[in-house]
Amino acid sequence: MSILNVVNLSHGFGDRAIFTDVSFRLLKGEHVGFVGANGEGKSTFMNIITGSLMPDEGKIEWSKNVRVGYLDQHTVLDKGMTVRSVLQSAFEFLFDLEAKMNEYYGEMADADDEKMAFLMEETGTIQELLDHHDFYSIDAKVEEIGRALGLDEIGMDKDVTELSGGQRTKVLMGKLLLEKPDILLLDEPTNYLDEKHIVWLKRYLIDYENAFILISHDIPFLNDVVNLIYHVENSHIDRYVGNYEKFQEVYAMKKAQLEAAYRKQKQEIEELKDFVARNKARVATRNMAMSRQKKLDKMEVIELAKEKPKPEFNFKEARAAGRYIFETKDLVIGYDKPLSRPLTLTMERGQKIALTGANGIGKTTLLKSILGLIPPLSGTTELGDYLHIGYFEQEKKYTENITCIDEIWKEFPSYTQYEVRSALAKCGLTTKHIESMVKVLSGGEQAKVRLCKLINRETNVLLLDEPTNHLDVDAKEELKRALKAYKGSILLICHEREFYEDVATDVWNCEDWTTVLL
Repeated sequence: MSILNVVNLSHGFGDRAIFTDVSFRLLKGEHVGFVGANGEGKSTFMNIITGSLMPDEGKIEWSKNVRVGYLDQHTVLDKGMTVRSVLQSAFEFLFDLEAKMNEYYGEMADADDEKMAFLMEETGTIQELLDHHDFYSIDAKVEEIGRALGLDEIGMDKDVTELSGGQRTKVLMGKLLLEKPDILLLDEPTNYLDEKHIVWLKRYLIDYENAFILISHDIPFLNDVVNLIYHVENSHIDRYVGNYEKFQEVYAMKKAQLEAAYRKQKQEIEELKDFVARNKARVATRNMAMSRQKKLDKMEVIELAKEKPKPEFNFKEARAAGRYIFETKDLVIGYDKPLSRPLTLTMERGQKIALTGANGIGKTTLLKSILGLIPPLSGTTELGDYLHIGYFEQEKKYTENITCIDEIWKEFPSYTQYEVRSALAKCGLTTKHIESMVKVLSGGEQAKVRLCKLINRETNVLLLDEPTNHLDVDAKEELKRALKAYKGSILLICHEREFYEDVATDVWNCEDWTTVLL
């Protein structure tokens, strides 16, 4: 049975087509991986099917009474909302029903017999619904999911605006699971989750009985949880049965077949054109020439899709740093309360260190404390000599009306326009992306703009906070290659083991020194 039908969908931004005459169908129980390069329109598709964005053309049809749960990384959580209140909002429709029932009870005092009969029937129906959805054990359910996701350790009454990216994702995930929707829509759910909770989510999705659509660039995760791939490329969506590995095999085979057919047809066209040119003027061969011209006119020409630019990340390197990059003595990090015990740490030139561990234990705080962006609660950090530090933040909100060109020009005012465009193109951005406002780009494209700033500055130390978040497969592979080739020192926060294992010389598990209960 079809849960969702998308028919002849077309959509674009300005003169840039995102989808052209796309059709899509989701059946009950299908576990779909929605994949494609950065900027191909995966999140736009989610926004269209959830109704938060109107398509230019096409029809979106959900089957009746389907409850949709959408994990959107950009959901606004307002100051004053607690972890508990966000989780309880999953049952908002039940609280509304209870309020309606109480309103009916209030009307019973002045009701005549006919009205009383109506009110009794309505309150009875509502009571049945409340019982069916276990309304009177909501608090116990909220506590249970809080424990499963480790939210009780963060504090159920903590203000959600004080949470880290990973903690925020866990709260939104908890709300979604409490809603028990008929279909899950997940937009890069592993981006802000630590390894322990990625494993937990993987198990949950493998056992999930209903349908889901998952946007992700985490290939091992996709391979384990999906049984269908929908691939977005050049404004179209193609369906492949199997996991991501199977999709790659079939996609590569289809591409090779198309290229072979293209080469064969190209040769045939050249031979036909040559024959026509040589024979159309001669009376004896004119008819044969006209026959071949007709064949040319009727031929459906095979076109190869334009190759997407592949990123090239080559970090500019400054002169070598001194022997020590930093040394801390009894450093205690935190904000209003300590996140670590006193730390005495040393990083030497040439080390590439991966910081791992659960969300919210102070990995980002440690980076910022080393950089001097936030003061430690106690202790000291001493930076080494001749350091040229490059810092990649986990997230950056773009609100200004500024193009990619101007964003890079601000950083490198001496560059010519050609040099700016060339630098952005090397990071895998097309001309249309380069001329767009940064704030309208996808998360992966924005990350490439920020990487462009980083690789064009001379550095000998890189502090990278989750640099793989949002990046597509090609960009991730290229970044891994560039970091392995980098001769400087690296301090890297990353939750993707298959990424950091190939880069790091040392792994520091921050759970060994955190004061946060796990």
